Amino acid sequence: MTCPDPVLTLLRRRPDLVRLAAGSFGFDTGRAEHVEEVRLASGAPLMAVAGDDTGGTYFTCADGAVLYASSEGGAGLIGSSTQEALEILIGLPGWRDCTDLDLTADDEALHEAFTRTEGEIRSSYAPDLDADRSTLLSGLGLRRLPRRELLQRLQECLLRTEPEFLLVNADEGCAYDLLDRLRRPPLWRAVLAPGRADLALMRTGRSRWDEIADDPVRRPAVLRAAQYERQPQDLPLLRSLLEHEAASCGASEELRIAAVLIGLHGAPEDHTLLRSVRQSDPDMHFLLSGFPESPGALTRWAADFDESNYGQDPHDVYDLTWTELARRQGQTELARAALIRILDDTGPRDAALLASLSHQFAALGDLGQAIRARRLHVSLQDDSGERGTALAHLASLQRRAGDVEAAWQSLRRAVTALDGPPPPEPTEQLALFCDRPQQPCPSISWRQLGQGTQIAEQHFLIAQAAAPLGLHEVARAALHEGRALLDGCPHPSAALRAAARAAEAAHERVAPG
Repeated sequence: MTCPDPVLTLLRRRPDLVRLAAGSFGFDTGRAEHVEEVRLASGAPLMAVAGDDTGGTYFTCADGAVLYASSEGGAGLIGSSTQEALEILIGLPGWRDCTDLDLTADDEALHEAFTRTEGEIRSSYAPDLDADRSTLLSGLGLRRLPRRELLQRLQECLLRTEPEFLLVNADEGCAYDLLDRLRRPPLWRAVLAPGRADLALMRTGRSRWDEIADDPVRRPAVLRAAQYERQPQDLPLLRSLLEHEAASCGASEELRIAAVLIGLHGAPEDHTLLRSVRQSDPDMHFLLSGFPESPGALTRWAADFDESNYGQDPHDVYDLTWTELARRQGQTELARAALIRILDDTGPRDAALLASLSHQFAALGDLGQAIRARRLHVSLQDDSGERGTALAHLASLQRRAGDVEAAWQSLRRAVTALDGPPPPEPTEQLALFCDRPQQPCPSISWRQLGQGTQIAEQHFLIAQAAAPLGLHEVARAALHEGRALLDGCPHPSAALRAAARAAEAAHERVAPG
């Protein structure tokens, strides 16, 4: 972003070319300001360089690619460089009407579409379009390419918009729509690709088995690939994957996939293998529920499990499964873009989904989107206990994101929600079937349970974070209320006491007076 773009530099030095670019082709370097603050979801740098008379803006990205954002909330990559973008804009004026044209159409159909669009431009605001195009291309040293080739380049760029160039509103984090309706491959295809490659390697011979099966990232992807590309000769490698998964991860979803795929073969020795895995741990016992006592029933058990939970169509798998695998594979932007699209599409019935999205964003390191999802999750909680728990999660995310004051407000709301309304006053009404007054039912406060320990720790962490920021009132109040919660914990852990000491030390170092 620090290196000047040679084409833009040349254009800005030529006022005559600036006028042509703005007037006939909608690339006005004097309009380099968007209607709202935006950013790339990835956090990569973005710089506005031009605009058009509809309120749209052209941005250059870190690698020199050009992104266009409309004033109506659409965005897309339109060139891998400023040179390519301008060749497309000048060679295909009215390019926004061409984004969905069918490249398989014959030359006559495409020529008719291009001619119609250019005719409207000539009659509307650029009567000298052809001369302006020649002057601008020549003056900037750009090529005049066939319009079919320009359309192909444009569509190839548009298809690259996600995941790396997903544009979001800077304040809310909501994604811009795509500029086109071109077909894109499903998420699962990119996530399964490494697993399919490794599965093919394992099928070539045992020399690569341990290398792949030992890898906590590659192993689950291979098992997912094996689920959809089943071959009879895979049984030995499935056993190896199962044993490595059991030793490394325990009761995981991928282990159950391996067990089901092995069980479908129905070998008696595999009944013994799977039974030993199931008996090795209570979680394994639960994971492989309904496991048959008889080897003869193994195939039926596996087939029933396969039909109800797995199958052979990756389209049937929940998208959050693929985003989690993408994150584990290091395909961060692929996971992020998919999660943002899912979050943007949530509604009032999606409380559980919002909680899962918040967890996945946090695991991805995107605390801003995690906070956004958790706020929406909080807003859907009618039960005071669930709302309090959700607010405590929100406070933790806000603290980690550096917004300590917001975290403190959320934590205070969490405590209020968890406490609930005050208990009713005891009455002298006689209980049924006896002559004694009714007694209130005894209950255990959340403060005496594990949640009390967690909330107390949140107080100390906020106090520790607030002190060096000069938020002395926040630090003092959080420390005071944290101590009260600590005193009410029946069995405070060593970690909780250590958190209290750290908060007290941080407060004492910077407290005024």
